Amino acid sequence: MTSKELLYIEDALGHENFMKSCATKTSGKLTDSTLSSYMGELAQKHTDLANKFLNLL
Repeated sequence: MTSKELLYIEDALGHENFMKSCATKTSGKLTDSTLSSYMGELAQKHTDLANKFLNLL
């Protein structure tokens, strides 16, 4: 794997972790249970995507 490809994966991991963090924080602040549950699902989706990027290494 080239250094450019590694930088791309590192950047993508950073974005996925940021999105997971945002979704998790937002889910905890929402009073609407349906919307809160949806944000929890988004957090899980971003966790899964981050894991897929890690598996490339």
